[in-house]
Amino acid sequence: MPHNEYYNDDGELDRENCPRCGDTVLAEHEDRQHCGKCGYTEWK
Repeated sequence: MPHNEYYNDDGELDRENCPRCGDTVLAEHEDRQHCGKCGYTEWK
């Protein structure tokens, strides 16, 4: 089971998937969440 910053202690994904791509994890930035694949951005 993968264990890194993307997964919680239960092995579940701890980040949001991109609502546009569906298979990509959104990167956490200080002021936004961003998809590196399609460019989708959610501002905080």
